[in-house]
Amino acid sequence: MACDNTKIEALEEEHVQEENKIELKKEEKMSSTLVLRKTPEFKMDAYDAATGHYTTVSSEDYKGKWHVVCFYPADFTFVCPTELAAMNAKYDEFKKMGVEILAVSTDTKFSHKRFVETEPLLKDFKLTIGADPKGEVTRAFGVMIEEEGIALRGRFLINPDGVCVAQEVQAPSVGRNVNEFLRQVEAWQHAEKTGEVCPANWRPGKKTLPVNTDVEQMTGRVGDYITIEEILS
Repeated sequence: MACDNTKIEALEEEHVQEENKIELKKEEKMSSTLVLRKTPEFKMDAYDAATGHYTTVSSEDYKGKWHVVCFYPADFTFVCPTELAAMNAKYDEFKKMGVEILAVSTDTKFSHKRFVETEPLLKDFKLTIGADPKGEVTRAFGVMIEEEGIALRGRFLINPDGVCVAQEVQAPSVGRNVNEFLRQVEAWQHAEKTGEVCPANWRPGKKTLPVNTDVEQMTGRVGDYITIEEILS
């Protein structure tokens, strides 16, 4: 019996499509970071602690600016107010660097207001807190704990082009270091401004690595430019 070429071609096409689906699924699983990618657009209710009023925030508000989207698990918990208070204490330093801060949790704007008003650590709080009770923004950034309906501790540093340059995500039990985050912001701003790269532990005034001008001489000879003592100092 003669082969039905049409059926064979259809089966081959179906097989190719299935392989493509598998490859897409692999890519989706591998894309667990937003680093070097445009961050999701969003719009949500919020509580502006500086004014004491409810407001609306969106990704449009931060276009052309350095900004941080900082997720935390929940209001009225224990580690969360320590993190928020630490970010708030450094708020003026972030502002001097032209960096806007948006905190986000899956609580409502009403919960945010009451939380700020009652928690002693949040006295004189100035930040805006986004309300994401449906978890849409939290999911878009990939930090939702679905079983609990709360966010992981996810912190995203986003440049004026809307691209995430640094991402830190961790489980709820341990708070993040705001001083280290400030250092990272300073380093990223310097690197993007100068084209130089910043070694481990870099702070303003310390050596950078001038790969934009001396890349051939530096290849395999980074130790001629900087010592481990300088890195750790």
